[in-house]
Amino acid sequence: MAEVALREVEDADLDALFEQMRDPESVRMAAFTARDPNDRAAFDAHIARLRSDPDLSFLAVTLDGQLAGTVGSFELEGDTEVTYWINRSLWGQGVASRALALLLERITVRPIHARAASDNLASLKVLHRAGFVTTGTDTGYANARQAEIEETILRLN
Repeated sequence: MAEVALREVEDADLDALFEQMRDPESVRMAAFTARDPNDRAAFDAHIARLRSDPDLSFLAVTLDGQLAGTVGSFELEGDTEVTYWINRSLWGQGVASRALALLLERITVRPIHARAASDNLASLKVLHRAGFVTTGTDTGYANARQAEIEETILRLN
C-alpha cells in the first residue's frame, strides 16, 4: 500500500503546486479558488503568506515520497477550517482521505469545520468519511465558475 505523509512545503514544491492549482478540472471542482489561477505572482504571494503565518497549517502531502498536493487548516470568522488540494491524477485513490486523517491527528481543536462546493461529491465523501457532518449550506461567489453556487458547510466535533 502506498504511503501518504505530511511535511512542510518546500521551495522546490512551488512549481508543481502552481501547476496542480491551475489544472482546469481541479479548479472547477474546487470552485472557490484564486481569481486567476494562472497568475503566478499572485500564487507566489499567497503561498508565501501561508508559509509564514504561524496561526495556520499549510503542509505538503506526499505519496511514497512524491509531492501529491497540500492540506491545511486556518481560522475563518473564529472557526478552524480544513482545506486540501490533491493532484487530479491521484483522485479516487484515498490520498485526500489519508492526508485529511493525518492533519486531523495534528489539530487538537474541536469543533473543526470544512466547506465544499455542494456538487463536489468526491470531496464531500472524503469529509464525511473523516467524521464531518453536514450542518447546512450557503451560497457564495465561486471565482472558478464565475457564478454564485451552493457550498456545503460541515463540522467535526
